[in-house]
Amino acid sequence: MKRQRIDALALDSYQRAARVMLANHLVTRVYPDRIALPLIRRWATELREDLAELFGYRLEVTETTARLYPVHDRLDDARPARSVNDRVFDRRRYAYLSLALAALGRAGDQITLSELAEHVADYASRIEGLDLSTERAADRDAFVDAVGWLGARGALTLADGDAGGWASDPEAGEALYDIDRPVVFALFRPPRALQHLHSVRGLLAEDTEQASPEQARRVRRALVERPVVYLDELPEAERALLGQERLVGEVEYCTGLRAERRAEGVALIDTSGRLSDTRFPGTGTLAQVALLLIGEIADAVLDIDNPVPRRPGALTADDTLLDQLDASIPTAGVFAPLADDIETITTATDFVDEATEDDEPATYPFLAEIWVRATVTALTDRYGATFAAQWQADTGGLTTEVLALLAKLRLIRPVDDGLLVLPALARYRGAVVTVRVRKAEELFVTAADTDGSTGEGGV
Repeated sequence: MKRQRIDALALDSYQRAARVMLANHLVTRVYPDRIALPLIRRWATELREDLAELFGYRLEVTETTARLYPVHDRLDDARPARSVNDRVFDRRRYAYLSLALAALGRAGDQITLSELAEHVADYASRIEGLDLSTERAADRDAFVDAVGWLGARGALTLADGDAGGWASDPEAGEALYDIDRPVVFALFRPPRALQHLHSVRGLLAEDTEQASPEQARRVRRALVERPVVYLDELPEAERALLGQERLVGEVEYCTGLRAERRAEGVALIDTSGRLSDTRFPGTGTLAQVALLLIGEIADAVLDIDNPVPRRPGALTADDTLLDQLDASIPTAGVFAPLADDIETITTATDFVDEATEDDEPATYPFLAEIWVRATVTALTDRYGATFAAQWQADTGGLTTEVLALLAKLRLIRPVDDGLLVLPALARYRGAVVTVRVRKAEELFVTAADTDGSTGEGGV
């Protein structure tokens, strides 16, 4: 790859464009901000070539949109869609979003919220187990969240009215939206017709390529998509690729991030905050309790007087999520067997050498669930007065959310009766958490006046 075509003075701009594209996949005139699209358009040619060569991604840039079509080596449920109010999308919201996109694809230049709801309700009535009733507040809220997600990305622009008013009372409130058709079509345009697919695997399948270039692309994709890439989760051939200075250096050059190499794997460190969807360490109760818990976990693992047990735990992704999605496809419906051949997706495990199947599985320190919950309870007893109000009386919920955060960061792996401690957690064992102690007069402020922060943490 000929990198010299980018002048050193312009390299930072190019790298910012790459990070924006890799982080968002869709860039419009308003999303993620108004300066992103001009930046992407400036570097469209270089990004198109480099993203294709490095990762096997396809980039399409128009006057109003930039759309990155990634290749998914596996599905990950750790990065759900979120509403403008930061609510995590559930199955109903995802369904409404998909049906709204279908309705907008057939609409004109404008549509009212109630009209869009009618179309979505009609489509939903044809799907067993799904409906949209404007008489139910929960349904209206979920539908408005889906519409808000589209609005944030520029597919819909509010021309008049208020979606919140409609959600409160559809008889009294209304909203009118302008439809940006290029954004609507850019949001979902699968590489093959859904009617010709048998499964989600078929949707994710890509054209057959030579194994070696595709293995290199899989490793590069893993570096930009996962917080940490562990050697133990890769087939033998890809482990060797991850150890190549040149391959990792190409990703560093493209993104402007710095690779941190350890014996167990590689992580790209995003000091810019433009590629990561989760800043860690960070402020807020969950991030701070997570950092405190990391310190306790590290102390327990390093305690030579009371060694913790170790358990095997494969880090390679299983097909559970794919199997669940495929199991939910109706036997008679849009996935009718119209294709001559069943399409399948090649997974990384297909490249595992037969000799590696007999290797001893890697083991990781194990901590029991009772220890974890007792530790979070002890941290709450000590620092709880500084926690956000919602967590002060909900230690169980706090524990669940903190463990979910650490699992998302690939610092732990939850198991049925506890957790496995992954190597990257050691990166934060020397972290210092500064807990802000509230003054007596601050303990009586209203919930609206608190920021939910426990202080600042850093490595």
